[in-house]
Amino acid sequence: MKNLKLKSARAALDLSQQDLADKVGVSRQTINAIEKGDYNPTVNLCIAICKALGKTLDELFWDEEG
Repeated sequence: MKNLKLKSARAALDLSQQDLADKVGVSRQTINAIEKGDYNPTVNLCIAICKALGKTLDELFWDEEG
């Protein structure tokens, strides 16, 4: 499932995928794959992304459809 919340939070801060990747120490392709739903990041990577974007795990990664 696509992670539109991550994409939206990144765009709201005017960060490119590369900018976010640089902040959390992964490749741009990894950020792209997470946004497309092709890759499930580790908990540590999820936390790093949340810190970089000023969001909580619930705000970015919680599946509200349950």
